[in-house]
Amino acid sequence: MTNSAAVQHEETATVPLGDSGLRVRPIGLGCMGMSQFYGEADRAESIATIRAAIDLGVDFFDTADVYGAATPVAGQPNRGFGHNERLLGEAVRSRRDEVVIGTKFSARPGESGSTFDGSPEYVRAACDANLARLGTDRIDVYYYHRLDPGVPVEETAGAMAELVTAGKVRALGLSHLPADLVRRAAAVAPISVLQSEYSLWERAIEAEVLPACRRLGITLVPYSPLGRAMLTGTIGRDATFSDTDFRSTVPKFQGDNLAHNLRPVEALRAFSEQRGCTPGQVALAWLLAQPMDVAPIPGTKRIAYVRENLGATAVPLSADDVAALNVLFAPSAIRGAQYGS
Repeated sequence: MTNSAAVQHEETATVPLGDSGLRVRPIGLGCMGMSQFYGEADRAESIATIRAAIDLGVDFFDTADVYGAATPVAGQPNRGFGHNERLLGEAVRSRRDEVVIGTKFSARPGESGSTFDGSPEYVRAACDANLARLGTDRIDVYYYHRLDPGVPVEETAGAMAELVTAGKVRALGLSHLPADLVRRAAAVAPISVLQSEYSLWERAIEAEVLPACRRLGITLVPYSPLGRAMLTGTIGRDATFSDTDFRSTVPKFQGDNLAHNLRPVEALRAFSEQRGCTPGQVALAWLLAQPMDVAPIPGTKRIAYVRENLGATAVPLSADDVAALNVLFAPSAIRGAQYGS
């Protein structure tokens, strides 16, 4: 693999969020793990990590109203609906004008778990609740988190557009939607970003969703860009996950699937060692080298990993490098479903 014609992103470069006028640094921070899914988290350390991230140049932070409320696996602590929003709001309160906050709605808590509500009435009520929990007067990026199949997406998107007119929201986003629904929503509202899982080892959106985003001028915000830590090279063949860790339910991380999926990761580790960087930095650099606007939001609870992730902007990848990584992590080379049943 050569490094000629390498793609390299300076730390001071910014990425436009669609046509919203908002711009962010190339690497953001996903805050979900500070409230749930990946084992215990220390509140004080999480707040310190967010504040240190701002000092390091991170200006794009991702949360959602439901982070902290779900109980996806036995033993998972339930810190309450809105926990992560309150945490992020507290952490950035004195520096609000330095950051771009993205949050999400549609999960509606109930006694038997969350349902999804995309009705215009709930869009308006949810936004006011999001604002209150974050302790702010505007949401920079407001995402429709999960589809409510009982409400046409045009109705939900139209209500979201009204929030922009009202000054409560600056930019609109979608999450987890297929290409046809992205196009339908964008026909009635100024959709700026789409958040979906995308990484070297999860590339399902390449067939239809990414081309739709390119045609519509929508910026992609990849979550789990490090493959839930798989692409960091820190997970071994004998890895086990506690019952408070979401990965204990994900087929990709189980048994023979895990052993098989580690093969390209081992090659990624060798590739990164040749370049004096980490596997995770190469994985993020691969995303930044995609032929569209991309703003990944790797999640972490640790300052050291924030610093490491930001180092990806200094990793040059040539067109040959990108092509070789595409082959190494071809979808056919990865086994196991994205989520458990």
